[in-house]
This record gives sequence, structure tokens and C-alpha cells, in this order.
Amino acid sequence: MFLLIVLTCLTNSFAQQPLVTTDTLTSVQVTELFPGTVRKSFNINFPIYRVYRYSDKSGQYYCVLTESRDVITADNDTFNYKIKAINLKVNKGSLTKVWEFSDNIVKNVNDELTIWFWTKYTDFKDFDNDNLIDPIVIYGTSNGFRDGRIKFFIYYKGRKIAIRHQNASLDFVRETQVDKGFYDLPQSIQAAIKQKMELMTENEHAIFPAGWETDMKNKKTFFSEREQ
Repeated sequence: MFLLIVLTCLTNSFAQQPLVTTDTLTSVQVTELFPGTVRKSFNINFPIYRVYRYSDKSGQYYCVLTESRDVITADNDTFNYKIKAINLKVNKGSLTKVWEFSDNIVKNVNDELTIWFWTKYTDFKDFDNDNLIDPIVIYGTSNGFRDGRIKFFIYYKGRKIAIRHQNASLDFVRETQVDKGFYDLPQSIQAAIKQKMELMTENEHAIFPAGWETDMKNKKTFFSEREQ
């Protein structure tokens, strides 16, 4: 009953707003909407890092991003060994799970130290103007250098499309894998992903294989500088 009241209040706050909306919950809203009983029912075992609330013509959703926060240093640097994202839909006053994914550091591959959500590049927008939000969730790993992994997950009309990139300072180590279904996505979504890749490069958060733009234009599903 308490959850029903909270959901009703949060849902009413969307009244008289545009059909497609996105925001993030405050810490107070997160505590109210996700008490221990709710977290337990959806196996939310890690601390909640951020909750995106979005609404479109199909309903209202909450995307919960969680990180394990295994080590916090004296300088307040946080190291996560695991992450989990879960997407929930409001259904008649209760929450139902739509999709989820999880990942963890791989210690025997480049000795990864931490994994975290890259919310700077994550988006919940209607890219193709069909009044449905197209979630793009991005996260990465680090070993203290530039040799971590980056993963893009795009959720489009019930499908999960992924791009997986191995970052590296050494040319011959870098490689990118693109799900074939990516090239079936609307051009507006493909363009948004490419813009994010360009921004990551500008911000020195990623080094993609030389000529990646041409490779993607040619709809390649794998490219690396070993192929050059």
C-alpha cells in the first residue's frame, strides 16, 4: 500500500506534462520508492547510484543503476567490482521488471580495478520521434590507464543492441565489436551513438581504432587496428 501511494504521488507529478519526459530522482525520492522490501524483491543488492524516471506513450519507467562500492579510499575514490542496471515499469500501482543487465571487473584481463556507469554519456531520449524513449546506457572499466572496456547498450522496442570496445594505449590492442542489429536502428539513433563516440574521443575517455567512422559507415561488425 505504501508503495502504491508513493507511485501515485510520483505519477501525479507527471500530470499535464508532455508525453515524453525524463528526469532523475532525488535521494529522498529514491529512499521512498525503493525501501528495503522493494530492493529485496528485485534483487537490488548494491547501493543505488542513480535512478532515471521516464515516461512515454507506453507508460512510466524507472531505470535503476547500482554499483557495488567495494572500496572507498582516503581520497574518496570509489572502486566498484560489480554493477547492475534494472529497468522497471509502473503497472497498476506496482513495479514490474522489463529488463536488466549486470557486469563485473575482469581481473585476469588487463587487471581491471573498477567498473562504473558513464552517466555523462547515458541518455533516455526519444531519438526517432515516435513518442517512445530509446534508452542508451553506457559503462566502462579501468585499470588505472587507458586499457579498460567500454560497453554501449541501446534498448529499442524490446531489443537490446550492444557495442563493445576494448580501449588501449597500444594500437594493436584496440578493437570494437558492433552488434549487427545496430545497423537496423533508425539513423537518428545511429548518429547519436557516433556522436557519443566522437565526444569520448574528444574528452580522452576512449581511443577507437583508426578509421572507425568509415568502418561503421560500411556496416562492419568488427574493426581493429590489427586489420589496418
